[in-house]
Amino acid sequence: MKLRIEHRTTFTYDSLISEAYTEMRLRPADAGGQFVHSFRLSTEPHGEVMHYVDRYSNDVRYFDVLVPHQRLSVTAVSEVSTPQEYTDSAASLSPLDEFDYLSSTRYATAGDALTEFAAVHVKSDPAATATALMNAIYTQFRYEPGATTVNTSALEVLDLQRGVCQDFAHVLIALCRSQRIAARYVSGYLYSARVAERDDAASHAWVDVFVPGRGWISLDPTHNCPQNEHYVRLGVGRDYADAPPTRGTYKGAAKEKLEVKVNVRRE
Repeated sequence: MKLRIEHRTTFTYDSLISEAYTEMRLRPADAGGQFVHSFRLSTEPHGEVMHYVDRYSNDVRYFDVLVPHQRLSVTAVSEVSTPQEYTDSAASLSPLDEFDYLSSTRYATAGDALTEFAAVHVKSDPAATATALMNAIYTQFRYEPGATTVNTSALEVLDLQRGVCQDFAHVLIALCRSQRIAARYVSGYLYSARVAERDDAASHAWVDVFVPGRGWISLDPTHNCPQNEHYVRLGVGRDYADAPPTRGTYKGAAKEKLEVKVNVRRE
């Protein structure tokens, strides 16, 4: 499927700030059968946008605004073709990746309650176990915006049994890692025909699980399904902290307000 994504981010401040530094992970990945036809990122006030690739192979665009301002607008426009099924037949993990994707992190926390929850759903192989854990989250947890914050950990979500896609991704990651199954966080978008003509689509999050002899498989606990052509991958990491769409800092005492509008439509 060929999709066009327009992601507009607006930062406003209640008084002038003197300087801002911003990183954006908004370029879709060329990986797993996904192909990027075009990508552009523009800022207002205008400035030079620079680029690097982080240690998880995520594309990062970054820029400084060195003039006093009260508003910063960033627009990223992408055209991408998505595969019917995500494929990454990596034969094995490097020692560093194995350590990263099996260790407890800030969001994908470890805990006895997570281990006990996961143990009930262990199957004969890692793929079947991960799929069973995905199904358990989907059937036992309730999708409820506002029930959690951007800082809520997997252990807290397990207790609440409520949250949003980021929370469910962290829970699945933590459950898999508790059973020594390597798992990583995926950030991206999910195309829906119902919202294609409106600017109220949202970023989405799901999970990659490593299966020895097969490679990475990609699972979405929010919708209880594997990644398909409706998904656009942006970045991966140990958890949300490694792959946020936006990260930055600024100088000044002003309070910041962030507004994001995303439109994903089929070409």
